[in-house]
Amino acid sequence: MKKIIITVDGWSSCGKSTMARQLAKELNYVFIDSGAMYRAITLYFINNEIDLSSSIDIENALQKISLKFVLNPENGNNEIWLNEKNVENLIRNMRIAERVSEVAALKSVREFAVAQQQLIGANRGIVMDGRDIGTAVFPLAELKIFMTADVSVRVYRRFKELIVKNPNITLEEVKANLEARDYTDSNREISPLRKADDAITLDNSELTTNEQLELALKWANQKING
Repeated sequence: MKKIIITVDGWSSCGKSTMARQLAKELNYVFIDSGAMYRAITLYFINNEIDLSSSIDIENALQKISLKFVLNPENGNNEIWLNEKNVENLIRNMRIAERVSEVAALKSVREFAVAQQQLIGANRGIVMDGRDIGTAVFPLAELKIFMTADVSVRVYRRFKELIVKNPNITLEEVKANLEARDYTDSNREISPLRKADDAITLDNSELTTNEQLELALKWANQKING
């Protein structure tokens, strides 16, 4: 059976990673969370107080960053490692969320991440999610899915995710962060968030995780068998 590349792009908090991870598992493909790569880079920049206005500082920092995904046998997930340390849990908070779009908009950062993403996908049989995967990273992917949902639905989903780790967070804070990320992602100069011309839209505002997975799996099998 031939292996294909599947890209899953879309707005923040549309459940891209959840759906892409489930789809990869069903197809026995490798799931790559591109957003985790940008979050890990952001973590390094914050911890090392990298000046985002200095191209020299940024280039020097990137040369010191090593990223890889390692399978966690306890949960079966590929988790992001930064410089030989598992940082999966460290990148899932508002501290990173508030800075990641700014860091991801930097040309050198995107070139660094995209090169690694394309290397990972060279052998095909992958599902990768992000914001420019179908337009910039794998423009020739056989199946491109663009996920969207109502803003109110996305805000509530994000709130439920964050309140577990931060009980003091408010819906207003989450909404402001989400709107800021949407604006930055779609208006950045390098590889802005947009739907690829040949992508299929998946609006999951009123879909369960199982329903959206069934839909994506149907599309994937059509491409694989076709």
